[in-house]
Amino acid sequence: MSIIKLHDKYFKSYISKEQIQEATKSLVKKVYADCKDERPIFIGILNGCFMFVADFVRQYNGECEISFVKLASYQGTTSSGKIKQLVGVNEDLEGRTVVILEDIIDTGNTLQEIYSIFEDKKLKELKIATLFFKPDVFKKELNIDYIGIEIPDKFIVGYGLDYDGIGRNLADIYQLTAKPTMKNIVLFGPPGAGKGTQATLLKDKYGLVHISTGDVFRYNIKNKTELGLLAKKYMDGGNLVPDDITINMLKAEVELNAGANGFIFDGFPRTESQAKALDEFLTEKGEAINGMIALEVSEDLLVQRILERGKTSGRTDDQDESKIRNRFNEYNTKTAVLKDYYDNQNKYFGIDGVGAIDDITKRLSNVFDKI
Repeated sequence: MSIIKLHDKYFKSYISKEQIQEATKSLVKKVYADCKDERPIFIGILNGCFMFVADFVRQYNGECEISFVKLASYQGTTSSGKIKQLVGVNEDLEGRTVVILEDIIDTGNTLQEIYSIFEDKKLKELKIATLFFKPDVFKKELNIDYIGIEIPDKFIVGYGLDYDGIGRNLADIYQLTAKPTMKNIVLFGPPGAGKGTQATLLKDKYGLVHISTGDVFRYNIKNKTELGLLAKKYMDGGNLVPDDITINMLKAEVELNAGANGFIFDGFPRTESQAKALDEFLTEKGEAINGMIALEVSEDLLVQRILERGKTSGRTDDQDESKIRNRFNEYNTKTAVLKDYYDNQNKYFGIDGVGAIDDITKRLSNVFDKI
């Protein structure tokens, strides 16, 4: 679950691709039960229906034909109420059973136009199947034979549906929502990149709360909180702390700072499952991750920097090059997965982490100011 931005609007996760497929499967089953002894012609209403029609006909096991008409009734996020037929059906439909496959039916204006198109075609039967249906605004006295999912009258995008030309390629359905008020950043950087220093500077500059996973763990363990005791039990046994414990610690920290302007998440998430859990948690609050910013520095340069630091830090893991490189391997493995996760949402930003502290802060600020 997440919040995305398309043009000037924000949309939150609403219906998953798995739910869409279940609804499509159910529609196919019902249509097949009624039409299995015939060879129906399925007609999709472009542009939005192309994904639905493709998935529908792939699951339909009987003989069938497929065609399309193109109508338009939306401008922006509201229905214009004006229907214009752009492409008609050229097939001879006399005596045929036609099943219209609609992506969404709301006011019924498009559906009314469909009925008028086919009323003089001498069909054997006309049936309507729609993936999404808005009963609150449907005012026409027309029959809809098959309904996938009933939804409230809120604008949606994804799975073929668009907002001013974009969003059709999204696998899930997203619903229009209010603009998030917080700025939430996932800050990543390899060991020795100066991530902690930059997090401190940025939190002060933008009035954000810096949440470090390491600090949160130490606080909970030191104060013997319920979550801290659970985490210590796993750590003492030489095991990784389960995601749900880590996530609940982070959630508690966010709740303690409910009035914050936003958060810099440092050291979290570390896995895709953690990233998804963070998205779901923030979406429930009407918020979102604005971006993942990663400080990019060559490994060899950082190894030398850490070895130099190890001469005075007292940390044994800063003095052994093999251990240092193992830390990099772990970082690179996790970052690669998360990079893909956030990049798919257009939320990944790689920043050159080499140079003076002030110069790096300026590069980070340039990204902060844009997202």
